[in-house]
Amino acid sequence: MRNSKRIFKFLLWLTLLGGIFLVGCADDTISADPETDVDETDPASDTEEGDTLATILDRGYVIVGGNNQLPGFGYLNSDGEYEGFDIDFGKTLAAAIFDDPEAIEVRPLSAQERFTALQTGEVDVLIRNTTWTLDRDVALGTNFTPTTFYDGQGIMVRSDSGITSLEELEGARIGVETGTTTESNLADQFRKYGITYEQVLFDDSDAVVEAYESGNIDAWTTDKSGLVSRQATLANPDQHIILEENLSKEPLGPTVRHGDDQWFDIVKWVTLATIEAEELGITSENIEDFLGSEDPVVRRFMGEEGELGQMLGIDDEFAIRVITHVGNYQEIYDRNLGPDTIFNLDRGLNDLYTDGGILYSPPFR
Repeated sequence: MRNSKRIFKFLLWLTLLGGIFLVGCADDTISADPETDVDETDPASDTEEGDTLATILDRGYVIVGGNNQLPGFGYLNSDGEYEGFDIDFGKTLAAAIFDDPEAIEVRPLSAQERFTALQTGEVDVLIRNTTWTLDRDVALGTNFTPTTFYDGQGIMVRSDSGITSLEELEGARIGVETGTTTESNLADQFRKYGITYEQVLFDDSDAVVEAYESGNIDAWTTDKSGLVSRQATLANPDQHIILEENLSKEPLGPTVRHGDDQWFDIVKWVTLATIEAEELGITSENIEDFLGSEDPVVRRFMGEEGELGQMLGIDDEFAIRVITHVGNYQEIYDRNLGPDTIFNLDRGLNDLYTDGGILYSPPFR
């Protein structure tokens, strides 16, 4: 009888313990309810995987947030059409998805507008000389795809100023476009070297350049690629120099909003396709020579083997479309910034890793 009572008490204890455990589990389940944990103030929280591509397909074109004030990268040409290095990377997306590089709409955005436009879905992708930083990658809810242009911040001065180094800018009036990393980079470097200066803020790059040319400021600063680009448009380009010092690292490339991994992957691998094509020696001129290749690396890249495009949700031959319509990385670079342009900008770090640069594509497999 005593044994029966002991068994009964033991079973009762197990039942009570199990009930406590179940209550604990139930509380955990409630606290983890996705309906209560979603930050409704985050624009990216409403974006489901695949929504961006589906929206683009339904719309019939890609909306690219770009620049219209930076020759060589993003600007309006004499025919009223957008062209430049960044614009071409927008065209690679249209080519990959629609087999038509012109299936894009470029929305010109200022430095202040660009992230809001991306977060709210006004644009599908931002390709506008935008620097990859931790804060932007996390706090602003953006995902940076592979860097297409490795840059550094510099400063332009007049040749007759006698200024050849940062230290000689003591007390200078320096123009900066507001809403950019150039503000903080300038402050950091001048604080580091104990240089005092007067920062003059402007709403856009046109205003900065106008103030510089009119003599209202002594120098101006932005990414060195931007300085080279705008120097070529000055009334007397030879009367200006870009100081050798780099104030920062400025990795630039396409950016998408958080919340849609499929679209992030598409932009990432379409961008990488231009680099991989250059590594393989595939250009818009010779791409037909690579069709039917026996090289498995080439066959996978061209979509003749495997289902890499389908994994992304686009056509397996997306790389063929990109290279045929827009070209590989070298073609894009040379067309907009290379030796046959007014910029004649050396590739430097933007060369392939095999040629002394740091461009490198992961395997297409």
